[in-house]
Amino acid sequence: MKAMIFAAGLGTRLRPITDQIPKALVPVAGKPMLQKTIEHIRQHGFKDIIINVHHHADQIEDFLSSHQNFGLNISISDERDMVLETGGGLKKASWFLNDTDPFLVINSDVVTDIDLTHIFDFHQHKKAMATLVVRERPSSRYFLFDEDMKLCGWKNVKSSETKISLKRNQYLTYAFSGIHIIDPEIFLSIHQDGKFSIVDVYLELAKTRKLYGYLDSDSMWFDIGDIKKLEKAEAFLLKN
Repeated sequence: MKAMIFAAGLGTRLRPITDQIPKALVPVAGKPMLQKTIEHIRQHGFKDIIINVHHHADQIEDFLSSHQNFGLNISISDERDMVLETGGGLKKASWFLNDTDPFLVINSDVVTDIDLTHIFDFHQHKKAMATLVVRERPSSRYFLFDEDMKLCGWKNVKSSETKISLKRNQYLTYAFSGIHIIDPEIFLSIHQDGKFSIVDVYLELAKTRKLYGYLDSDSMWFDIGDIKKLEKAEAFLLKN
């Protein structure tokens, strides 16, 4: 049960908070986002974790050390020289994740109580290359799925850019939740180097492989992308 936590973001929309600390250590209702993420995935049996770091990377390493890695096997994927985005970051960490079993990837700025075990079971039942957790929510970018929730494409509603992998008469549109389950076989299909998005890899693979969306409508979920979203999440968590 391995997992990767993306924690290398600059958190520009959370300034001035992130001028002094990394986005992953911004507290939400009194606890750093990274800690919430680690504790959540630990509850679902993930014991081996790799975390990528860039902005104020030393602070993240010190934080983990001060908490004895929360009793887990935690490794660091160092992106101090350059943020590699989701695809490049995943590829750099392949030495840790390239095993025989599917692994979890989750953004550190996602605060949720979603049942990761259920998603993992869904992924294995579908024999998928990747499973993307999605929600029906406002966004500027959406993944496109067919009626069986098979990934078919992607679109940016602001720029009207659309990428289609599988043609269908109509598509279901859902926003990504920052949570994936991925089969390590994917590393055989990642040919890009340096800085790139995992979305491009997914869209190419969707032409020939099984990539599914997992529609999550019931869990608590917040994306701490900016100050307003941080305040909204804190207000909810402090009441509950």
